[in-house]
Amino acid sequence: MARLLEGKAIADKIKRGLLQEAGRLKKKAGHAPLLASIGLGDNESAKIYAASQKKSASGLGLDYRPCRLKVGTSERRLAEFIQKLNRDKSVNGIILQLPLPKHIDYRKISSYITVDKDVEGMHPANMGRLVFGQAKIVPCTAGAVMELIAATGIDLYGKNAVVVGHSEIVGKPVSLLLLDKFATVSVCHIGTSKAGKLADYVRRADVLVVAVGKPGLIKGEWIKKGAIVIDVGINRAGNKIVGDVEFNGAEKRASWITPVPGGVGPLTVVMLMKNLVEATKLQYGLI
Repeated sequence: MARLLEGKAIADKIKRGLLQEAGRLKKKAGHAPLLASIGLGDNESAKIYAASQKKSASGLGLDYRPCRLKVGTSERRLAEFIQKLNRDKSVNGIILQLPLPKHIDYRKISSYITVDKDVEGMHPANMGRLVFGQAKIVPCTAGAVMELIAATGIDLYGKNAVVVGHSEIVGKPVSLLLLDKFATVSVCHIGTSKAGKLADYVRRADVLVVAVGKPGLIKGEWIKKGAIVIDVGINRAGNKIVGDVEFNGAEKRASWITPVPGGVGPLTVVMLMKNLVEATKLQYGLI
């Protein structure tokens, strides 16, 4: 039976270190590291995530500035607003709350955030640093996945790691971070599934990371005995929140498994705050 890999205890440990770092940076800069959060309109899920960010920042002695813009704000106006924040020396990190309205191209607009204030790690230059194994700021969920894997104590060198899902936010950065640890990485996606090969790859995984958004996509009997299973998926099934992995079956075969909810989720906002601290250190030449 697998041991539960819960995010809260790991998040609490990271928070203790961040509290010390925030105090040190406040003395250096004369103010606490500040995160500017840009939201367009009144999307409910974005408001909930923003509230979580504000609460987390406050608990760590970090500053938080909400920036609410009209839902019809043009891409050009949004770019100008971002560039204003780039020039503001009191702002150390900038985040764009998703989802954005359909007329805004997220990939394009996120590139306007200066690289050392990009606390989501999505600027092309930060993604490039991932490729070279030089990243100081990594996408928050990908960073959370790596913290969870590290908590198991596994040596990734030579292990078979399978990543199901190839998004820019999770799958691609996780695969690069695993490669940096000398794991042997396979990335699966819809093409793998349509070719009927997904189960074959999953069965070989010493470490399995799943981030697709399809409840029960990964069957419990596919899990290799003793595997580490990181389920990033959050799906509503009736009145329950479930992951992408059939938990009951997988729990019987894995050595470690993340619960959903309670696994990756509690770490994601903390990793955002960690990125804010790292960004501030970059800006003051402390890295």
